[in-house]
Amino acid sequence: MTSYWLMKSEPSECSVDDALAAKNSTVPWIGVRNYQARNFMRDHMKPGDGVLFYHSSCEEPGIVGIAEVASTSYPDPTQFDAKSHYHDPKSRPEEPRWHLVDVRVVRKTRNLTLSELRTTPALEGLTILKKGNRLSITPVEPQHWRQISKLLDKP
Repeated sequence: MTSYWLMKSEPSECSVDDALAAKNSTVPWIGVRNYQARNFMRDHMKPGDGVLFYHSSCEEPGIVGIAEVASTSYPDPTQFDAKSHYHDPKSRPEEPRWHLVDVRVVRKTRNLTLSELRTTPALEGLTILKKGNRLSITPVEPQHWRQISKLLDKP
């Protein structure tokens, strides 16, 4: 059964355009340093799962692309790189703390803004809209995926 996810990325770190420009429109989802978000990637995501590519920490946050999980999880190599912003000196190659999945962008969409998501009654309960939610990766219910897909098809 296909699962659905919303994955946030800062455009200055990896934008939907950066992902589209990558080989096979696929990027490793590096740098996640939250255990719950890591657990989603490591324990629950599987190739073919749907992804809403979300730009955060920008002028107009919102969903900017449809993507899919393109790999099973594997250790995030940035945790072992002392020069990386995401280096974790407590993580060891024989026992990595942090995992990632590869994400392949299927298509770029219009920016379905956070304010538009908030004003759509059919999206009530969408995790990103819950007060206090700051996770970079959240599950998306199938009915929310369908509603967002319809909204993205509108001009």
